[in-house]
Amino acid sequence: MRATVLIVLSGLTLGAAACTTVETPVELAPGVTTSAAPAPVADHDWFYFRDGDEARLVYGLAESDDLRLGFDCGQGSGRLMLSAIGGPDARPEIHIEAEDLTARFPAQSEPSQLHEGVFLTAEAAANTAVFQRFRRIGWITLWQDGERQVFVAQPESVPNIERFFAFCG
Repeated sequence: MRATVLIVLSGLTLGAAACTTVETPVELAPGVTTSAAPAPVADHDWFYFRDGDEARLVYGLAESDDLRLGFDCGQGSGRLMLSAIGGPDARPEIHIEAEDLTARFPAQSEPSQLHEGVFLTAEAAANTAVFQRFRRIGWITLWQDGERQVFVAQPESVPNIERFFAFCG
């Protein structure tokens, strides 16, 4: 029964991904399944902030300048502003993945005031399939400089992801 549900959900996801140009579904070989969700990193989490008609969801170390990935939006806008820190030679893009969906967003790059490297910003639709998958599973991956960084919500913070996307519309 569970396998049937997963196959149906995978089919629906692939169908939705086919409607957009930034999504690339990754097909698994027959009989291969994805691994369990990654474990959260101690002291790192997704933090949700709301100020009037604006909201922010950021992954990093609490009460620090350690920002790894951030999303900002206006209430009901349906649009996200993405931000990330890259190395000095980072490509001007934000490349993210949630389970089997990936998306690359062209980014503006400027020297970081806090770190060696660059500060990247990009814009995206909040309903892009990779964000909807993140919303469902509670973790997302950022690819930078050929390295994969997985950002997993602590169990008590998972509802903040839903709050953020519900706010953004």
